[in-house]
This record gives sequence, structure tokens and C-alpha cells, in this order.
Amino acid sequence: MGAILAGKIGQVCVPALGVVVMTKYLALFGFTDETIKRFVANPSDRAAVIRGVVESVGGRLECYYWMFGQYDGMAIVEMPDSHTYAAASLAIISSGAFTHFETHELIEADDLPAITERAREIAYQPPGAGRAYRAGDSAHGVNPAPRRPE
Repeated sequence: MGAILAGKIGQVCVPALGVVVMTKYLALFGFTDETIKRFVANPSDRAAVIRGVVESVGGRLECYYWMFGQYDGMAIVEMPDSHTYAAASLAIISSGAFTHFETHELIEADDLPAITERAREIAYQPPGAGRAYRAGDSAHGVNPAPRRPE
């Protein structure tokens, strides 16, 4: 589906009747010490709880993991739109169980060629610059020409 939608970037696109286009989000989170203590004292299936919240607003839980390192866990969910994801996130965060809750929208790898093609069409004038530049400009673009040694 990502490849089909890639050609629609920058266009007004109305999905076919009955087709719901879902956006994927990655949530990285850290629990408070108190939340961890309560969980150890009374373990529960946290993926089932998150799945219930996500499905209650029309989304789908793709995966839920606990992890070592900077974060205590992560989840990938599909949601109908950003407002729905924001509302569900606020409901979860307002519980006070988290020290950190970070969200990233995920982009399918198949969509990148269309995105980069679109980026080449967009001009941006940096502060103080005499003109706008496009991503493909060899003088100031994302991939500037290599400098030759003098």
C-alpha cells in the first residue's frame, strides 16, 4: 500500500470507499519508579491493556516490547489519524505512570523515492541567503558537490 500512496504525495487523495489509510507511530516510553514497583508487586499483561486502548479508538497495536537502555519499552501502533493518536497518548500519559513518552511517525521505505522526488521540487531560502535553494542544487543542497583541494 505504501508504494500506491507514494505517488499521491502532494496531491489531494481520497481513498476508495471503505478503505482506511492508517499511519504508523513508534512510542518510546519510560516508567516512573513507582509504576515499576507497582508492576513488580502486581504483574499484568501491559500489551493487552495498550491493545485495548488503541483498538477502542479504531487503531491496531502492531507490537509492544520492554527493553534495556534509555527507555523501558516501545510500541508500534497504527492509528486512523494524528488527532486520534494524540488523544490516546494524552489519555495514557495523564495516568502519571511515565517519566518519558516520545512519539515518532513511521514512514514506509517504499515511500522514500516519492518523498525525495517531492523534496527536489521544494525551494527553501535560508536566513540571510540571497536566494532559495532546492535539495538537488549542487551548490547548497543536501548533496553538495565535493570540494576540490586547492
